[in-house]
Amino acid sequence: VGIGPGSICTTRVVSGVGVPQVTAIYEAAKAARDAGIPVIADGGIRFSGDICKAIVAGANSVMIGGLFAGLSESPGRLILYQGRTFKAYRGMGSMGAMVKGSSERYRQSGNGKLVPEGVEGRVPFKGDLADFVYQLVGGLRAGMGYCGTPTIENLRKDAQFIRVTSASIRESHPHDIAITQEAPNYSPDQSSGSDSN
Repeated sequence: VGIGPGSICTTRVVSGVGVPQVTAIYEAAKAARDAGIPVIADGGIRFSGDICKAIVAGANSVMIGGLFAGLSESPGRLILYQGRTFKAYRGMGSMGAMVKGSSERYRQSGNGKLVPEGVEGRVPFKGDLADFVYQLVGGLRAGMGYCGTPTIENLRKDAQFIRVTSASIRESHPHDIAITQEAPNYSPDQSSGSDSN
């Protein structure tokens, strides 16, 4: 479930179609519940807390692209730029991927005139997958603990959402400080723009 919430996706602005990710998950889970169909949240995961939110909204699992793009095990060449290491990152809807064969996914033929629904870019190099996943799992466990839910199923059934304001979103991130040492599970670059959930 997800049309356009990914970090490199332009589908919503190119097509004018899309639903905020938590709403999409909630509505899909409501429709799929009686049939026993699992829901996979595809996109919009920027922090470990977004995994928790997706599960509370009804997802059985999440798909993660952008968060993993900078890891050693991810495809994409290493790029040295202004003394920092990055990895190249593109999605299936980018022009480069469409030229290489993903255009059929978007119902476009290879006639040379393609309409991409994504961009290509670079993301900071983040190291190894195992260390990164440890932080994601730790964040999910913390969310479950704060919600008082010992299992994923309890989290899905018992936790609830509270409407937040833009001021609340701001106070959720470090503020009024120049960060001198980033944590392994948080980067201010990830928090730019509006809250995905």
